[in-house]
Amino acid sequence: MAASSKRKTSATRKTNPARVSGNPAKRASGDPARQAVIEAGPVTIGDWIGAARLRTLPLAIAPVLIGTGAARSTGPEFHWVIALACLAVAVLLQIGVNFTNDYSDGVRGTDAVRVGPTRLTASGRVKPRTVLIIGLVFFALAAAVGVAIVVRTEQWWMLAVGAACIVAAWFYTGGKRPYGYAGLGEVFVFVFFGLVATLGTTWVQIFDLPQQAWLGAIAAGLFACAVLLANNLRDIDQDRVVSKRTLTVLIGRRATQVLFTLFVLAPFAIAILLALLFPIAWLSLLALLAGLPAILIVWTYRQPKELVIALALTSLTSLLYAGALFWAFIG
Repeated sequence: MAASSKRKTSATRKTNPARVSGNPAKRASGDPARQAVIEAGPVTIGDWIGAARLRTLPLAIAPVLIGTGAARSTGPEFHWVIALACLAVAVLLQIGVNFTNDYSDGVRGTDAVRVGPTRLTASGRVKPRTVLIIGLVFFALAAAVGVAIVVRTEQWWMLAVGAACIVAAWFYTGGKRPYGYAGLGEVFVFVFFGLVATLGTTWVQIFDLPQQAWLGAIAAGLFACAVLLANNLRDIDQDRVVSKRTLTVLIGRRATQVLFTLFVLAPFAIAILLALLFPIAWLSLLALLAGLPAILIVWTYRQPKELVIALALTSLTSLLYAGALFWAFIG
């Protein structure tokens, strides 16, 4: 009898789910988050570089090129130190935005299922606090360089502009009511990646805003909005699931495709206008070699991951376009 009881207890221990470590419901469903961590493996340097989203950095470089070129077009002097400082601020802010976006979307669960590259926070391989701290460090570095520009130029009111840039960067996906979740992402991207970045670069160099700076700023902002549209079109299905109401979610695929096309092509209409005063601006049309394939992909894609290529091509288009305008302005 004792032996029988012993065997029964042993069998119970082997088969009783309560005795097995872990949550059986999660095991049964595969626990996607845990499975993603296992599949992704330990975090690497490449993962950290990927989190910086280098393909978006041309959006930070382009307005500085345009703004510096516009400043140079009004006089013979180059303000290289200030221009490079503006470039540092723009790039540092962009990387900071990318890391804080990784953190905010990760802790909200928005990136739990995604088409693009695996994010650090959502994958569970890096503590959210670590990702946040790195993003804030980049913001702090951008602020330090920005303060140096203000001290050098004595444009003290621009401290408020710099503070607004950091606040806007954080609340894109951070805070209780991020504007990126309310269909306002493109508005703020246009203002800060287009108008503020370009005009600010021009202003601190010559304390003036010529018309070519304004036109170039509009073009830079439109390219930045186009990149955001491509990104949100890629994520439209999962954004709907998690109630992330981007402009793309609000207006749908077809309207997003139309808007993307307008945002990519409109800067070239601006370039044609600028070419009346700066003939070399015609060379900016060569950037269509990257822009047109991006438009084609957006209209014909079958898998969301194809839009990653469209995003990269659009970002490259903005850089090529800005380089051509810079050459036109200084030539």
